[in-house]
Amino acid sequence: MLSFTVLAARPEFTVSSVDCRDDHRGWSAEQPHADVRLVLVRSGGFRRRVRSGCTDLDRTVGYLGLPGEEEQFSHPAGGDVCTSISLRPALWRALAGDAPRFTGSSLYVDGRLDLAHRRLLAAARGDGAEELVGLVAQAVQQVVTTPAPDGGGDEALVARARGVIADDHPAASGLIPLAGLLGVSPYRLSRAFTRVLGVSLTRYRNGVRVSRALDRLEQGEPGLAVLAADLGFADQAHLCRTVREHLGHTPTALRRLLGTNRAHQREERLTADVVRDRRHGGDRETELLV
Repeated sequence: MLSFTVLAARPEFTVSSVDCRDDHRGWSAEQPHADVRLVLVRSGGFRRRVRSGCTDLDRTVGYLGLPGEEEQFSHPAGGDVCTSISLRPALWRALAGDAPRFTGSSLYVDGRLDLAHRRLLAAARGDGAEELVGLVAQAVQQVVTTPAPDGGGDEALVARARGVIADDHPAASGLIPLAGLLGVSPYRLSRAFTRVLGVSLTRYRNGVRVSRALDRLEQGEPGLAVLAADLGFADQAHLCRTVREHLGHTPTALRRLLGTNRAHQREERLTADVVRDRRHGGDRETELLV
């Protein structure tokens, strides 16, 4: 029995959890896939056979599947749970180049790759693009001998990216669309930010959004759901987590620190007083008429 659960779906990639409960020593044939797939095992293990040979896969060894490959699988020791990352052609070319050459398809999952995998799963419900690009880039370095050229001029590239983010351009919503707008690979843009500013692009962009959230909270923004939508967060919970991560306080606590809660309370009291006065005034007018 094989089940797929989509953890994150973007125009450039899809991250799925694959749960296989088969227990068989024979080889099951798979239809050739049309996409590039990076598969990492989370528990259990299985065997994969392609023209280049047979590989035993577990948490220490994953694989890169290429379009058109004829694959066969067996599960002599039971089932497994894997993460399968499907890459669209444009993203794959940006990471591996137009005509990559391969040393093989198997990947050794060292500590860095394991950590990148865990970070991707933790970030899957948010943007997750930067974690995914970092993970795939590590895999590409293992099996592709002709990675896409990085080029120079990191400072100028970061300056251009910061300008796009400051202008709140739609492409600033994520690493991959921003890299596309700037005409560079997502991996190069991500690495340039870390080199030049010492922080990831995601953290920098979130820092800008948190600053804008502070501006709105100081101005008395009452609705956190509206604030989250306006600033490009996935939802109110995503806004609250990000604000707390960057500032150590929730938006509600920040209202108290900034004094905006008191202003809201005063406005509410004033509104209530006006309503009460109008109601009582109407009652008095009725009594005089009687």
